[in-house]
Amino acid sequence: MVVTTSVTISAVLAIIVGIIILIWPKFLNIAVGIYLLIAGFLNLFSF
Repeated sequence: MVVTTSVTISAVLAIIVGIIILIWPKFLNIAVGIYLLIAGFLNLFSF
């Protein structure tokens, strides 16, 4: 159940971010930076 919810949330988030990038291409730099920070901290603290 948790995996399904997580996959659904990530899919919806990916669609929203994709639309925002099409409208405002500079957002891609911000989105990638935030993603890398979050992924780095989550992997560092093993969440």
